[in-house]
Amino acid sequence: MTTMLDWLRRPPRELPLIELGERHLPVVIRRLPQARRMTLRLAPDGSEVRISIPRWGSQTEALAFARSRAEWLTGLLARVPDVPAPGHGTQLDFRGRKLRIEHDASARRRPLVRDNCLHLGGPAENLTPRLRRWLEAEARALITDDLAHYCAAATLPVPPLALSNARRRWGSCSGRGTIRINWRLVMAPDPVRRSVVAHEVAHLVHFDHSPRFHALLGELFEGDIAEVNAWLKRHGRDLYAPFG
Repeated sequence: MTTMLDWLRRPPRELPLIELGERHLPVVIRRLPQARRMTLRLAPDGSEVRISIPRWGSQTEALAFARSRAEWLTGLLARVPDVPAPGHGTQLDFRGRKLRIEHDASARRRPLVRDNCLHLGGPAENLTPRLRRWLEAEARALITDDLAHYCAAATLPVPPLALSNARRRWGSCSGRGTIRINWRLVMAPDPVRRSVVAHEVAHLVHFDHSPRFHALLGELFEGDIAEVNAWLKRHGRDLYAPFG
């Protein structure tokens, strides 16, 4: 059975675009065996248009359908709330917690987590890129530990690790053994991030989604796979909102 993780980790491809007012959004077309008709919707964060079609459906027809509903989609897009850039008083997700950003230009520049707040100083105008660099550094440290843990459990050498910023997948394992993990998972609860790392480690042994792969993943990952897949399905796209 194809899971949400499987879908999101497929290799990226060039997506067709649709013009909605002054914006051009990618159109994601999915062929579903159970689909009996074409369905169209806008991603909750307004980042893409999604079309589900039956197995025998045509991509050309799907795009024509989306363009015929451009006015409706534009109206939906106009109602998507703007997410404020991270700044003093806003909240930032970190390891499943919501931290209130407390910025004081005279305070130390390096972010510090204390209680339920993230304290940092320095100029306000470059706050967003500095927060992103901090999250990426935290992600690398956590994922490095996760990778070592699951490789030890699988009796494997630790492969090279790279952080990813992919829009359509959370993790990948190359034929040469390099594992890439989306840094934005540092904002998700720890079991969600760890499940993706365990998934990719299992691919070092079984480069497919066979029963043997899923059996190994079940042995490696200590949590509930169905639960973390459901979390990603509900909240995964929200992890892109703060930093575009």
